Amino acid sequence: MAKDNLFFVARPDGNVPMTGNHGMELYYHDCRYLNGYELAMDGQALAPLSASAAQGSVGIFTLTNPPLQLRDNTTLDEEELGVTWHRRLDSGKIALLDELKIENFTLRSVQFSMSLTFRLAFEDLFAVRGLVKQQYGEVQQPRWQDEKLIFSYEGKDGITRNLIIRTTPSSDERHETTITFHVNLPSRQHRVLNISLVIEESKVVKSGVRHSSHRSNFQQEASDHEDNLMWMAGIAQVSANGSALDQLLDRSFRSLRVLRTSLGADKYFAAGVPWFVTLFGRDSLVTASQMMAYHSGIAEQTLRLLAQYQGSHADDERDEQPGKILHELRVGELANLKVIPQTPFYGTVDATPLFLMLVAKHVAWTGSLELFHDLRPHIDLALQWLDKYGDRHATGYLSYESETHTNRSHKGIVNKGWKDSGNGIVNEDGSLAQPPIALVEVQGYVYAARLGMADILERVGEHAKAKRLQQQAQRLRERFNRDFWMESKGCYALALQKDGRPASVVSSNPGHALWTGIADNDKAQRTIDRLMADDMFSGWGVRTLSEKERAYNPIGYHLGTVWPHDNSILAAGFRRYGRDQEALRIFQGLFDAAFHFHGHQLPEVFCGFSRQEYEIPVSYPVACHPQAWAAGTLPFLLTTLLGLEPDAFRKRVRIVRPLLPKGLDRLNIKGLQVNRASVDLSFERAKTGVHVGVTHLNGELEVEVTQAP
Repeated sequence: MAKDNLFFVARPDGNVPMTGNHGMELYYHDCRYLNGYELAMDGQALAPLSASAAQGSVGIFTLTNPPLQLRDNTTLDEEELGVTWHRRLDSGKIALLDELKIENFTLRSVQFSMSLTFRLAFEDLFAVRGLVKQQYGEVQQPRWQDEKLIFSYEGKDGITRNLIIRTTPSSDERHETTITFHVNLPSRQHRVLNISLVIEESKVVKSGVRHSSHRSNFQQEASDHEDNLMWMAGIAQVSANGSALDQLLDRSFRSLRVLRTSLGADKYFAAGVPWFVTLFGRDSLVTASQMMAYHSGIAEQTLRLLAQYQGSHADDERDEQPGKILHELRVGELANLKVIPQTPFYGTVDATPLFLMLVAKHVAWTGSLELFHDLRPHIDLALQWLDKYGDRHATGYLSYESETHTNRSHKGIVNKGWKDSGNGIVNEDGSLAQPPIALVEVQGYVYAARLGMADILERVGEHAKAKRLQQQAQRLRERFNRDFWMESKGCYALALQKDGRPASVVSSNPGHALWTGIADNDKAQRTIDRLMADDMFSGWGVRTLSEKERAYNPIGYHLGTVWPHDNSILAAGFRRYGRDQEALRIFQGLFDAAFHFHGHQLPEVFCGFSRQEYEIPVSYPVACHPQAWAAGTLPFLLTTLLGLEPDAFRKRVRIVRPLLPKGLDRLNIKGLQVNRASVDLSFERAKTGVHVGVTHLNGELEVEVTQAP
């Protein structure tokens, strides 16, 4: 469950274990406030029946009783009482609001106890993950005050963090951190208990504590429901006649709504729950790009926010340089104390060109130069960063150094592309690539960024600057197709490393280069053939690394797993070079896979085992779920198949070789916005292909359907 900067993780029975190492509980601003919260009936755990958090900020757990020996010495058989644990996150009150509804389905009265036990934590997220061992502040002893249980933590960063727990009605017993209710429940009756867990942060301890009113959660969630409706109404609507695609897209959009997070007044997509509920440059930019056809405002908000944190000076501690776009921003105690460098941290090589690519894409869809002009100083700085810092190692390519013993900012950040695990960039013999490392996909991003900015500069009359960028892009393309190509493998290398040597493995990364258009056509065709071979395509998606490579590991984070967002970009690259059937295969594999995951929701990553060997996709043990660019995968794949290409300045949208997924004969899109126009489109399968119709048009827009590339 997540709402803004507040999120909660529990087991399917609603409990958070009081013992053991786990990542569950209630988090806010990179702090875990509790690491134990258990419900018991007469001292025994309840049996789970169902659990759902489909609305994102609301969770519903259905439980039933175990066999009980009651106070009157009678017994109660299992499954004779029902307990509905209704939970809601309120980002306004900064609270978890719980409602327990206990129902007696028997023909007699029953008496029993319901207890709630809490264990405090006040752990920074980096401590929960085991990355930092020391606790810097002081945990206060729990105390009871005016029927409220109060946990407090005096942070060394000067912030007092409180968690205030209150029940309605008042509990019958209180012992240490356990609250107990004595329940006398007549036949066929029910009783409701409300529990609020309110978070408070303050520089100075307040004289009083806030608590929520204890109205029904069903009443309080009305604003959440309205908020969800507004979110769904604000994006282009897709209807596939009630097919399974409708269900998957609805789940994707709702997952993205859950991940919408605020930083002050600004909104962005947090990367993923539970570990990455914060601003990540690469993730937020890719997700905004995936969602561009549905809601261009997401891209604008993301770009404006990232521009605020753009690098301004050289700082090796945080890997910052002027013009560089951030990698990660944290706001917890360890960040406030500068114990960690994520304040923000700039250890990414690709966020800056992706920033420029998204600016260009936003202009192409909106036909507006307002955002470009507003961000012009930041755009110029980003372009200067590509020139000045992008090739500090004189490789001719945008590259990065890995971990060094003299530079603390690189600790744990060995690799700085999207495959950022320490062993993610490998050689044919299984060894690690040696820095400096120039990733294949990043060169494509630079190419597309320069061409995109050149197009805009031409439009505003800055022809000399535009020509320079075009020439830089063309020279890069020529070098790229010479230096990265592996003739013997029919594919581009994963990277170039020290002394210009290729990391000569077959990986998914070249598919990103195809997405940007940097690849020569003949090499692109052979690359697609290679990526869709059995050692790369698992049946569910393209693996990150070929199973023929020595470093291949189907459970390795970047060494053979399948990443949905990676595949969505590959499919776009395949379509760009005319390989429609291969793009359809990727869509179908991920479409089928989604139904095997919880909530029919694609996770961040899943294992690379072959579909022929396993009947279902194998889950990755610690994948984020939901995760932003995984949630954006199916929406992006759909617009890729439909062939939507905006040309907003000409008040035109091109629909290039439209495709419909297997088993789907008709699809409608309502509210597709290009320039200032809004159009409704229908796509219908016919003998000669997919027929496109305009069912409604508001504004001036030409719809051009073409079979040409």
